[in-house]
Amino acid sequence: MSVQCEVTVKQSGGAKIGFFERYLTLWVFLCIIAGIVLGHWFLSSFQALGRMEIAQVNLPVAILIWLMIVPMLLKIDFGALHHVKEHWKGVGVTLFVNWAVKPFSMALLGWIFIRGLFADWLPADQVDSYIAGLILLAAAPCTAMVFVWSNLSDGEPHFTLTQVALNDTIMIFAFAPIVGLLLGLSAIIVPWDTLFLSVVLYIVIPVAVAQFWRRWLLKTGGAAAMKRTQDRLSPVSLIALLATLVLLFGFQGEQILSQPLIIALLTVPILIQVYFNSGLAYLLNRKFGVAHCVAGPSALIGASNFFELAVATAIALFGFESGAALATVVGVLIEVPVMLSVVKIVNNTKGWYETAAGVSQGKRSEGW
Repeated sequence: MSVQCEVTVKQSGGAKIGFFERYLTLWVFLCIIAGIVLGHWFLSSFQALGRMEIAQVNLPVAILIWLMIVPMLLKIDFGALHHVKEHWKGVGVTLFVNWAVKPFSMALLGWIFIRGLFADWLPADQVDSYIAGLILLAAAPCTAMVFVWSNLSDGEPHFTLTQVALNDTIMIFAFAPIVGLLLGLSAIIVPWDTLFLSVVLYIVIPVAVAQFWRRWLLKTGGAAAMKRTQDRLSPVSLIALLATLVLLFGFQGEQILSQPLIIALLTVPILIQVYFNSGLAYLLNRKFGVAHCVAGPSALIGASNFFELAVATAIALFGFESGAALATVVGVLIEVPVMLSVVKIVNNTKGWYETAAGVSQGKRSEGW
């Protein structure tokens, strides 16, 4: 193991996934129950919230999504992009999986399972909407939780930061065209004005606000002020996410109670795409002789999703009660346990990975 990997392990070895993050699946289940119960007893209140729109943007959801996204984007340092050259092979693999494979493989899985194999068990009027939700889920790579996954897999911190910053930059320009293309190929009408508005509201503006805020914090209080602010905002993001889920399930409750099998069926293509894309990134990195502490986070970034953006865009495009909104929520439901399983696989196969030519000890090919 090189000096850099030893330093990386020491930096991240003590990093633990937080209490709320670790049990995110439990909180999501509780939100499902709370949303269904509250939606049943206070339907008129939920409908009133659903009508609070300006230009097809639901104001309560917009506020909650901002509270989710801005604290996450505050962690991103776009100045780290100059580190791309240090880990260019790992960056190249991750970009390929994130933007050339994942959205298209998810669309294919949606066509195979949702429109094909599972069609008889799903409401016919929502099939296209479910596929749209899956596409939205896969079209944007994870922004925040990937830092946790990287720490847990002894990931190289500069690579992770660089990759996330680069993905966020690409997402500003590529998210809408990719989603529009795949929805069109799926014979789903694309409301382009709403799609572009979602990109501006949930990507461009939050990125600008977070970067302005980040620079101000570093200028006035340094790294200590930045850390204090991030620590204070961390619970805000989670609470906003859970509140959004309560709203969603308040509208989706009757449909879920009548057909509980829907969630299980939607889980299948999501699980397949997570393991397929993480495995593809991991194997490609091994093939190209990339160090394990870069290949680990590369595989995890390649598989995880920016589900906050997906949820917000699904609601903006198709509404609270749509199958698209429900499909994105299923992504939230399984995110933590599935990604933790990928972390375990990456960590447990480190010895096998490093037996590859060019990745054996003393023969690392990049970032050393």
